Amino acid sequence: MNRYSRHIALKSVGISGQKKLTQAKVLVVGAGGLGCPVLQYLAAAGVGTIGIIDGDVVEESNLQRQTLYGKSNLGAYKAEVAKQRLLDINDTIRVDAIPEMLTHKNALFYFANYDIIVDGTDNFTARYLINDAAILTEKPVVYGAIYTFEGQVSVFNYNNGPSYRCLFPNFPNENDIPNCVDVGVLGVVPGIIGCMQANEVLKIILGFENVLSGKLYCYNAKTTQVHILDIKRNEAECSKVIANKKPFQHQPNSFCVIAINDISIEKAFQKKNALFIDVRELNELPEIDELQHLKIPLSNLKQGLHAISKTETLILFCKSGKRSNKAVSMLQTYGIQNCYSLKGGVAAIQNYFKTTVV
Repeated sequence: MNRYSRHIALKSVGISGQKKLTQAKVLVVGAGGLGCPVLQYLAAAGVGTIGIIDGDVVEESNLQRQTLYGKSNLGAYKAEVAKQRLLDINDTIRVDAIPEMLTHKNALFYFANYDIIVDGTDNFTARYLINDAAILTEKPVVYGAIYTFEGQVSVFNYNNGPSYRCLFPNFPNENDIPNCVDVGVLGVVPGIIGCMQANEVLKIILGFENVLSGKLYCYNAKTTQVHILDIKRNEAECSKVIANKKPFQHQPNSFCVIAINDISIEKAFQKKNALFIDVRELNELPEIDELQHLKIPLSNLKQGLHAISKTETLILFCKSGKRSNKAVSMLQTYGIQNCYSLKGGVAAIQNYFKTTVV
């Protein structure tokens, strides 16, 4: 009663509403810029079961906007760090940490165990995957997206409302897809949008009206302007997803930084004849002086193949893992199969040398 007294004092919530929150189960996909505020406010509100699925690790560039993490968490799995922080906020709830990437193989299994799905991802591939799995498991999705100074919020697949594919039926051209590494993002924007996502989750659980279903809320932090766009359900797009249910779990696995072959820093050092390759651009910092490695930028990978021995195990790394994933895919097309993308990139290497006594 004391913990939730401010909720209980609200006539539209009360004890009965707080019980609804306690009984609710919410899965947050992605524990990054959007996921951090969502998780904090859902935990504080007393949502009874919170799942966190994210196979990424904490890196220094995350600290500008991902408020669940600190310097001491560098190199650790976000899902596991987030779990400990949430239980410190509220030890009366259950938190399920799932330190792995969402894929077509596991999405239906995980979604079936929760009432509401929160999309805290940062790429189109993951959003389509979440949308389709939610349709197949009949779960509502609270969607959020950010870009530089702007953010969007909506609720998909709620009470037979529109889905993500109703808004974006066609997957964008890969060359047209920006990311926050290239274009940047103002640190407070994911906090604002993530809080709005948490608000929509609470509205759904409490049965409030005016859930953002059929609406796309667009916010600009630089101008403080707000636009709300209408979204209509496209039955043809939803039917396509349902018709694809049987082969769904056999589609290629894909998520924001999942690699064909990825490897942890500990397992990388266990490999015999391992050759580490930095695929960042030559002027990128920080330098990794502790580790003997080659520098072959992704943009020059094909031309640099002559420096790579096919008898060695190749461990490719970059800042976060995205470019090293692409490098692995490229090398495999060139017939080089014994290669891996390092989970967590530079931060994982720095943390390893910081915590390991040689």
